[in-house]
Amino acid sequence: MAKSVNKVILIGTLGKDPELKYTPQGTAVTKFSMATNENFKDKQSGEWKERTEWHNIVCWQRTAEVAAEYLKKGRQVYIEGRLTTRSWDDKETGQKKYMTEVVANDLVLIGGKPGGSGSGGGSSSGDHESGGGRKASGSGFDQRPAAEDNFAQSTEITDEDIPF
Repeated sequence: MAKSVNKVILIGTLGKDPELKYTPQGTAVTKFSMATNENFKDKQSGEWKERTEWHNIVCWQRTAEVAAEYLKKGRQVYIEGRLTTRSWDDKETGQKKYMTEVVANDLVLIGGKPGGSGSGGGSSSGDHESGGGRKASGSGFDQRPAAEDNFAQSTEITDEDIPF
């Protein structure tokens, strides 16, 4: 059987505050919308334009709780996850409705707080080169200070450091 991949990586801005709810079994689930932007040159006018794409994001368990606590409208975030489509019957029309969502497995807070002057944040793993900060995943939440990662990046050894 052929292998397949269902992976989504997004960096964007939250369009609204996350909504945290719990299932009847007590599992945390958070939903929010996220905007990504694309710049392109209009072929007719030659002007640069921007197009915004909106994404529905769903987080589960500990990632849902972290998203609800730390994410706010206007905050930039890095999301890794997978696409899923769910369906339901519309009660009013009786028609089947579909919604495609990104189920986030990992999220990384990037940039400063909305309206703030900070530009820290980012991933605490070595996968992303945006400094230090906070990363949430299904396995937990790393709160290592950004200064710790900045120090690690600034202590790189160069040829001038070698005494011979």
